[in-house]
Amino acid sequence: MNILHVSAVKTWGGGENHLENLCFEFDFAYKEHVTIHVLSQKKSKLHENLKSANASTKLHTAPLLFKADIRFSLKIISICKLHKIDLIHLHDPTALTLTVIADKLSSKLPPFILHKKTSFPIKNRKKTLFKYNYPKIKKVVCVSKATEKITLESIKDESKVLTIYNGIRFDNKNMEPSFLVCKKFNIPQNKTIVGTIGNHIRAKDLTTYINVINEIINVKQNKNFHFVQIGAFTERTEKYMTLVEKFGLKDYITFTGFAKNASSFLPQFDLFLLTSQSEGLPQVINEAFYFKIPVISTNAGGITDILTDGKTGFVANIHDYKTLSENIIISFEEKSLSKEIADNAYKQLIDGFSTKIMARKTFELYKSILE
Repeated sequence: MNILHVSAVKTWGGGENHLENLCFEFDFAYKEHVTIHVLSQKKSKLHENLKSANASTKLHTAPLLFKADIRFSLKIISICKLHKIDLIHLHDPTALTLTVIADKLSSKLPPFILHKKTSFPIKNRKKTLFKYNYPKIKKVVCVSKATEKITLESIKDESKVLTIYNGIRFDNKNMEPSFLVCKKFNIPQNKTIVGTIGNHIRAKDLTTYINVINEIINVKQNKNFHFVQIGAFTERTEKYMTLVEKFGLKDYITFTGFAKNASSFLPQFDLFLLTSQSEGLPQVINEAFYFKIPVISTNAGGITDILTDGKTGFVANIHDYKTLSENIIISFEEKSLSKEIADNAYKQLIDGFSTKIMARKTFELYKSILE
């Protein structure tokens, strides 16, 4: 099988991590059966990471200055023709748009698989619904049951929609972080470190994150904690910094900015906090499970597919900063409960959420379509 993966995302996030892991597992277990090609933007983080992996994945790039850049679509046509591509696997909405344009120009492209990685509803617009129901899409793969439920509202043929959970790799968890957080940012050693990983985007709801810290530090007057937030700064960052200043929290929170291999910092955290208002299935939770770090999170998107309140973590409704703050304090004070929950979460991860399982199910899906 010759499979072409198409990603039109320039930055790095969970979706790109998923594709990188998929390429790694296919290179390890299925390269005798499948040749993987990946088309991405020039100078994208995905291309840079895959290029340095020294795997058998065939890499291609194309310029993409705007969402309907015809040069990217022409590159799709060229790759499919030159390398006799059997199936195109699409990883984001822009990739879908560009591939539909390519098919309209060529009409000879192979069938598609679309991966839905967020819990955002598909917009109820004629052009959007057209591309998501494009006839060459044979399957729509969702990363969680919550994503599947939302996707089914807009896909006419419900038999096309299924869930394959993202997994994490277990063989790369000994990566050395690029720095020690407490040492670099002069965080007192007696503080309990509450870590968060996520770029400064709307979905991560860092306003609620700051409200949680304010509730603990200023309202509850609990000074035992220091909060470390790892993630790329955006146009929203200034607003968050202003809120930190307003609440007088700068001595209790550290924004590190983007850090390569962010999950390598997880062992330095005592607790892990996620305040998202929208998610597909954030793999950082499973990463925290691997290191047996208690997770406190909202119930956004597919999070509750893997996080059960009181069993594998602590769960609150989105925006509910008071419950999130209470759960952090419970995790800190009730050590035996936190250990039991972390052990449960680790077992759940090992039994069902590896990249090997994810790759096997994806390989079986490819075969079912092409056979």
